[in-house]
Amino acid sequence: MKAIILAAGKGTRMGALTSDLPKPMLRVGGRPVLEWILCGLRDFAEVTRICVVVGHQKERILSYFGDGTNFGLSITYREQTVLDGTGRAPLLARNWVADQPFLLSYGDILVHPEEYRRLANAYRDDGVIALCSNQDVRLGGAVLLDASGFVVDIIEKPENPIRFPNSFYNAGLYALHPRVFFFMEQLKQSPRGEYELTDALRQLARTGR
Repeated sequence: MKAIILAAGKGTRMGALTSDLPKPMLRVGGRPVLEWILCGLRDFAEVTRICVVVGHQKERILSYFGDGTNFGLSITYREQTVLDGTGRAPLLARNWVADQPFLLSYGDILVHPEEYRRLANAYRDDGVIALCSNQDVRLGGAVLLDASGFVVDIIEKPENPIRFPNSFYNAGLYALHPRVFFFMEQLKQSPRGEYELTDALRQLARTGR
């Protein structure tokens, strides 16, 4: 598989930490978060072709990773010039993905790297969403499943999580079929004034696949 990493945002909730540094370049254990992600994809899912969607302070990412050669990767970049949410950002890599399934991750999500392999191996149909339990869904998204494990609905940052007692937390990591791009193209801005990736995934799930 190929992988798309969304790394364009400003990380405004991080305050001064991201004033002159992209959030994915913040260091954890001596390495940028984005480096942990890229190396995890390489070592555990055998993903070496990666497109990073950049925006805020893009030069810091480009100068550190370059074309990926020093990391055993082939890295392509696409720039999101208008930071209007995650819903349309993957469209910048649509031609690069072509007609193959791909992994998609936010650039500030750290997981045990074994999860990349598990997700790639679990891919089928139109895609797979990684989920967490025992997390505050108000901070991300509540994902509702049917008895067979298929997505029924996704609610972005619900204000009243009590209404969704059996929901799971959206982990921000996906394996998707390029068919999802059609639903990204149809997006309208959410009440937050952004194009939401979860809205596209909800519409994809409602097609019954």
